[in-house]
Formats: sequence, structure tokens, C-alpha cells
Amino acid sequence: MNYGFVKVASAIPSLKVADCSYNIQQIESLIVQAEGKGVEIICFPELSICGYTCQDLFGQQLLLEKCEESLFKLLDFTRSLQIITIVGMPVMIGALLMNCAVVVQGGRILGVVPKTYLPNYKEFYEKRWFAPSTAVNDTQIHLCAQMVAFGRNLLFHTQKTCFGIEICEDLWAPVPPSSELAMKGAEIIFNLSASNELISKHQYLLSLISQQSARCMAGYVYSSCGFGESTQDLVFAGNALIYENGTLIAQSKRFCLEEQMVISEIDTERLLTERRHNTTFSDNIRLTDTTNRMDIQCQTVNPAYDFELTRWVNPHPFVPRGKALDERCEEIFAIQTSSLAKRIVHTGARSIVVGISGGLDSTLALLVCVKTMDMLKRPRKEVIGITMPGFGTTDRTYNNAMSLMESLGICIKEISIKESCIRHFIDINHDINVHDVTYENAQARERTQVLMDVANQCNGFVVGTGDLSELALGWCTYNADHMSNYGVNASIPKTLVKYLVKWVAQNSVDPESKNTLIDIIDTPISPELIPANEKGEIQQKTEDLVGPYELHDFFLYHFLRLGFRPAKILYLAQQAFTKQPHPADPEDGMPVGSYDDETIQKWLHTFCRRFFTQQFKRSCLPDGPKVGSVSLSPRGDWRMPSDASSSDWLSDLGTM
Repeated sequence: MNYGFVKVASAIPSLKVADCSYNIQQIESLIVQAEGKGVEIICFPELSICGYTCQDLFGQQLLLEKCEESLFKLLDFTRSLQIITIVGMPVMIGALLMNCAVVVQGGRILGVVPKTYLPNYKEFYEKRWFAPSTAVNDTQIHLCAQMVAFGRNLLFHTQKTCFGIEICEDLWAPVPPSSELAMKGAEIIFNLSASNELISKHQYLLSLISQQSARCMAGYVYSSCGFGESTQDLVFAGNALIYENGTLIAQSKRFCLEEQMVISEIDTERLLTERRHNTTFSDNIRLTDTTNRMDIQCQTVNPAYDFELTRWVNPHPFVPRGKALDERCEEIFAIQTSSLAKRIVHTGARSIVVGISGGLDSTLALLVCVKTMDMLKRPRKEVIGITMPGFGTTDRTYNNAMSLMESLGICIKEISIKESCIRHFIDINHDINVHDVTYENAQARERTQVLMDVANQCNGFVVGTGDLSELALGWCTYNADHMSNYGVNASIPKTLVKYLVKWVAQNSVDPESKNTLIDIIDTPISPELIPANEKGEIQQKTEDLVGPYELHDFFLYHFLRLGFRPAKILYLAQQAFTKQPHPADPEDGMPVGSYDDETIQKWLHTFCRRFFTQQFKRSCLPDGPKVGSVSLSPRGDWRMPSDASSSDWLSDLGTM
């Protein structure tokens, strides 16, 4: 299965200006390479058969005839091929000459798309030679002894996607043709271009393509001419770019002297999911005249071998890479502190209370509380940190909790829950030596009771520490750590919590706090509700019980954010954690775990089962800020029946 992926290519052939025979040979060579790699649609630059910089040679009858002869050769060459090819050439229509994209498959011209907006300013003189698409009303033209569909509103349908075409300057218009094509159903836009290079223009171009692909919620394949075009007055660097909904997924090397071809896969299932979820997109469809279109059915493209995904799959989709991670961390803290500050001011709270365990989540919540008080210009002593040692508390987490509270200068309280829990076990006739769910949850609820009662004493409120990943799995005790007055971490996944704490350690605390934070990051994740082993080490490790959080965060992102079925999530996880290199990325130093297929499938099954059975906890979440694109708040992103059946999801995974 290809799970909705369409393999596309953007090609930049070697070129000689006005030498159509040479150019078509180079184009055919790249087509063969693309076909051999399973490419379904390949796009070449604007006027690629003859060259963009022919200038007044476009008025020469011989050049125009050679272009059509070369197209005849291409048709003959592709007669036994399934790949769809998009090339650029001048096309004569009566007394007019038009700059066109010609779509070819299996020896047949599927359609011809003319350029709509012809640049005629500064270094561009296209109106000197060409007429715009609006100059012709015909919907069919005669080309290479075929009557073919013609127009700017052509939509090409394959068995897996629908695509449209615009040419170079069309993209730069206030309302590009691609916007209308997307409203009419195009999921991928191909752009044949000949944009010259100027200082700073490249970054603007990337921004333009990114924004247009995001605005249209589409794939965008861009091919611009390069070495070989005339450098009489201009320079062309050769840009082969593939975007998906605003994200660059493949690009060529600029100013390369050799031919280039970049190949990647566009996820049309993802694009359609994004469009269905976005009501603004559907509103725009209703405002668009979708009747002015021509639909063209392409032949089936069946590569001769099994589909293989070549694009990189991010194993940590919630965590940006490189410098973007620092920016993300700073922005998240701004959202968390601003939201908490508003709640403090609104309630008139004299203090805020947070339970400190020495673990990641409570550490992040504490850092947010301290930063919020600093922002409000209130003393840190109004943050009341309470450590509540229980039967499973280890020296490491206890010492880290105490050390961090002391170095941050907050109000510290230590309230052991051991005696109260022992009394409770006697009251309910529970054997203290039976370390079952009652034993664990009684401790969690006792801690929450302490926090709530101290908050009442101090005219404050309890700041929750639980994160998004725990909520997804239901890894929290109902009416215990599940509950608070305001949950600052509620929409932050566990993988991101670690980097937020690390970012604070590296950027904004004293050396003593930094050392404590680094050790907290390295501490195994645990609720510490089961006594430590004989060495005093943590015995109850969360990831041994429910699975690695980096896997669950990967599952959560693709399940919730993109609506993918378990089988596809499994396939992507295999790409991310099994088939890709696993050492830390040199760009950001993030380690990536390596898991075999059986392990991934096991924990994905756990994720699906727990996600459905634990919805009742998410249906009554306390308030908390939405931070990223994924949230489980019943008042925001996720509304689900608490008794929904997971059978189809588990079956989908089980049939793999």
C-alpha cells in the first residue's frame, strides 16, 4: 500500500538555448530515470523544450516547428511509459503564440495549459512574444496531429490524486490560478518556471511557494530553469522544489552545472484531511465558481516495483529542529506564563500551589510558575512548592525536588503522605503489602487532597503538572493528578517537556538550578508509587509499563493532528524508527530510539486501546492553555464519546 503518497519529481535538464533536439534528449533521459524510480508525475521548467531565453527567436517559424517536432519525438518516446510528463514550450494558436505547459502520457497529449500572467516589467518582456490565456476562448486546440484540451482551468485526475498547473509569474499574482485550481479540487500544483536569480530573491521565492502551498493546503512542485540558459543579462540558478502544505520536503542544489532531479512523495491523504478539518477552506469552495473547469482522466500509473517512501519522516513531530527549537521553547513559555498570569490576576490569588516530585512535568510547571511571578513582579515566595514523599519516593527525586525549590527561591513545604495513606488503608481494609492499583491511586489522591487544602489555606489555587501524552494514554489517576485548578502543561507532549526543561537549564537559571535540571532530565520517568528496589533506585518506570513516550507522541500526532488510520501510522513509524538512521541529528543533537516492527506494533496497539478507554478522564479536564496544534481539551480540539468503540482501529492494526 502507498497510503495516499504520490511520488513526484521536479527536474532541471541540461539545456542549450534554441537547440530543441538536444533539449528533448536530455528531457527523455530524465524521464527514464524517473520512471525507473517509480515517479508518477515529473515536471520540467518553463519553455524547457527550447529554452526560456530565446527572446526574438520565438518569432522564428523554424524554432516553433522544431519545438513541435521535438514534442512529436517525446510522444513517441513515452508511448510505452506510464509516467505523466509536464514540459514547457511555445504553442501556436492561429495568429497567437502562447507560453504553455504540455502534459504527456503514454504517447498522448492529455492537455495544454497556457500561462495567464505574462511579466512585462524590468528584465521581463514576455508580452513582446506571447499572448495570455485570456486571449483564447477555445477549449480545444490542434497540436501534434491531436485535438487536445486547452485552458488554464484543466484538472488532471490520476487514480490517486488530482493536479493542476500554473506557470512562473502566475504564482506571483495577487490571486494565483493555483488558488482557484485548489478550490476546484487540485491537491497538487505543478509550476513550470524560469525565475532569474537576484540578491535576496531566492528567500522571497521560498516564502511565496511555502505560503501558497499552505494557503491552498496542497502539494506544490516547482521546477525552474538553470545552467544552460543564456547569461546575456540574467542568471538562472535552477530550483527544483517540492512543498507540502507549507513545508519544504525536497530541494535541489542552486547554481549547479549538471542536470538535477529531486524526487519525493506528497501525502494527499494528509492534504485532504487538512481541507476537511478547515471550515474556511470549504467556505471558499462555496464562493468559487467550480463549474468553469475541464476534467481530464489520466491513465493508471503502476510502478513496476513495490512503493518505497523516500521522504524523511520526523520521529519527533512535536519537536522542531535546530534553531527553531530555541524559538519554540521561548514561545511556549510565553504562552504558558501569559495564561497563568491572567488566571492569577483574574482570581486575585495570593499564591499558587504546585506539587514537586523531582520529575519532568512538575519541574516544568514549577519553572512556569516562577517565571510568571517574575513577570507579574511578585515575590517567588508566593509560589508554594510542596514535596510529598510516599512509599516509592527515592533519594534522587526527593533531593532534586528540594534542591530546585531552594535554588529558585520559592516557599517550600514538605508533607509526607505515608502516615495518612497507612491510616486510609486501615479504614478501607486494604493490605499495605498488596501493591495494586488501590495502593497506587490512594497515594495519588492523597497528594491532590494535600495540594487542594493548602491552596485553600493560602488563598491560592493548584497548578496542574500533567502533560498531553499522559492525558492521551490516561496515565493519570482520576480525581488525583488528573485534577487541578489550572493545568499549564495540558497540551505539551512529553517529548517536548524534556526539551523545554533543557532549554531553561541552558538559558535562564543559575548554575545550581542548571545542575539539578540536567539530573532531572536524566531521571527515569516514574510516578514513584511502588517502593524502590534494594539499591534505592526507581523500580516503577512508566515507559516499561505503557511504552516509550517518543513512540506514543508520534502516534498521537498522526492520529489526532492528521486523522491517520493505525495501519498508516504503523507504516510511518517504521520509516521513522526502523529504516532511518538513528544517531542524534547533528543539527539539534536529539537522540532517536530504534525499535523493531513488532515493538512498534505492540505499543501502537496499547496506544489505540488506552486512547479510547481513557476518554472519560479527558471529558472533564480542568482549564489550561492550548499551546500547539494538538490539544485534548473537550472545550477545544477533541470531543469524543467516552464509550466509543476502538474495535475497528485495533482491527486495522491487527490485519497488518
